[in-house]
Amino acid sequence: MTKRQRVWARRLGAEEKAAIAAICERFVVEILKPRFLPDIRETRFNYPVDLFGQWRGSKYSFVLRCRSGWPDNAGGEFNAPFTHLDHVEERLTDTRFDVTWHRHTGQWWRAHSSVPLDEALQLIEISPLLQPQT
Repeated sequence: MTKRQRVWARRLGAEEKAAIAAICERFVVEILKPRFLPDIRETRFNYPVDLFGQWRGSKYSFVLRCRSGWPDNAGGEFNAPFTHLDHVEERLTDTRFDVTWHRHTGQWWRAHSSVPLDEALQLIEISPLLQPQT
């Protein structure tokens, strides 16, 4: 077997992550929340109470925060991530992401490969597969 060769990879710095997070937060506030969470409607089942994004390593996750309405655990909350922007560490001058979606099986599947941030956000806006299930 051949040894795996090390390839130079460009990682995101703290400033670049903060800039990307600011763009994504604006996208959540201006596009996702008005469309998928205009108001909070309590139900007897699990219901969404917030939409937000967060970094986890090299992935930026879009997350739906849900609250339980079930009698045995009413008020309990949990996070349900629905889409990841996974930073592609390649020898590229611009920042690119693989866009992945969360399947009902618990697995993450890549929907789009190596797309710039603005294109990734457009894909989330138009593709039901990448949107929260509210």
